[in-house]
Amino acid sequence: GLFTDPEAPFVGKTIAVTGVKGGVGASSVAHNLAWALSERVKVNSTLIDLDLNFGTTGLDFNQDAAATIADALMSPDRFDDAVMGRLISKATDRLSLFTAPATLDRTYNLEPETYNRVLEQVRGSVPFVVLDLPHIWSDWFKQTVIGADEIVVVAAPDLASLRNGKNLIDFLKAARPNDAQPKLVLNMVGLPKRPEIPPKDFGQAIGIDPSMVLPFDAQLFGTAANNGQMIFDVAPDSKVAQAIDLLAAQLTGKEIQAEKPSMLKKLLGK
Repeated sequence: GLFTDPEAPFVGKTIAVTGVKGGVGASSVAHNLAWALSERVKVNSTLIDLDLNFGTTGLDFNQDAAATIADALMSPDRFDDAVMGRLISKATDRLSLFTAPATLDRTYNLEPETYNRVLEQVRGSVPFVVLDLPHIWSDWFKQTVIGADEIVVVAAPDLASLRNGKNLIDFLKAARPNDAQPKLVLNMVGLPKRPEIPPKDFGQAIGIDPSMVLPFDAQLFGTAANNGQMIFDVAPDSKVAQAIDLLAAQLTGKEIQAEKPSMLKKLLGK
């Protein structure tokens, strides 16, 4: 703090969330993590869905926004605080959303600098930015994960995830030698009748112990997804909700702020 330049513009912390292959639940982790940051840790946050053609942020938060992050990316020169205010939607008082168009009417072959310019503008407006990254390998993806303050890598306990995850984490360690190492989330553990790599063995092989192991719970995730709800809304006492709380606390260095029961709840004995 003593050496911080008081004249320097504010820059928030960026958390990039990516899966090592499709279908491992990286978007679900990103969305619930962003919600936990804002509603459980109580810090203002913005979630940006960068899976432009197939993103699910609008569905998961039951939002049908006319403007999306693509509007900013297509006109980065005009993207300022005023435009950002018009494009962003609010999930809660503390959580803002940049949803994806989620249509196939165009492709987005944009320069990495375009993404960087838009993301830096958002970083200057809020303490925490969560990036829901698609499962791709491109110059802008590499630049984005290398430049993120924290990286959450989501994998399933199978061989393909192990190979892809090791490749990604080895790349990140080499490209970010002085930064925090990625946090590994092992998702969908305990799927019935599926042979799995045990979390301990998975962590040893990939070179990072899992920061979070999420049990397979089709009913919980399915209910939340179909109703446009977060895991905490559906089952606040579940192991999944508790694990996401813990991850949010680890990434911010802050404790979860417990909700104070209202007078009505006290009178009703709830």
